[in-house]
Amino acid sequence: MPNARLLLVLAAAAAALAACAKKTEPPGTPGVCYHVVQGAEGELKYNKLVETDTLEKCAANLEAMRLKFLRMGGSQHEIVGAFQSNYLFLERIGVRTATSLEGPRYVALVRTGDGRLAVPGAMPQAAQ
Repeated sequence: MPNARLLLVLAAAAAALAACAKKTEPPGTPGVCYHVVQGAEGELKYNKLVETDTLEKCAANLEAMRLKFLRMGGSQHEIVGAFQSNYLFLERIGVRTATSLEGPRYVALVRTGDGRLAVPGAMPQAAQ
């Protein structure tokens, strides 16, 4: 049974390390969409953008803001937002979401051929 004890010790050590890992979580305010900006000292500032009822509408508002800044001469192609305990990462491929800045990111919306955002699988596939 020495192997079982070793596995138990390793599992406990892994759990302890996971508990110590940094997790920067967004605000969980219901219905509020934020634009997230990182300050010079690394602190995060949450700027209220709109009140909305879905993550997709929050992403659309963030995308509209990003495009407006680009038209005004800005150079930031990727931005971060937050909605109901989720971070939104607007990137070239679309929108990914995560429950912390450091955690894994999952695809929420993808870009269509003309650059619009859509739910994955919502667009018809071209016949081959």
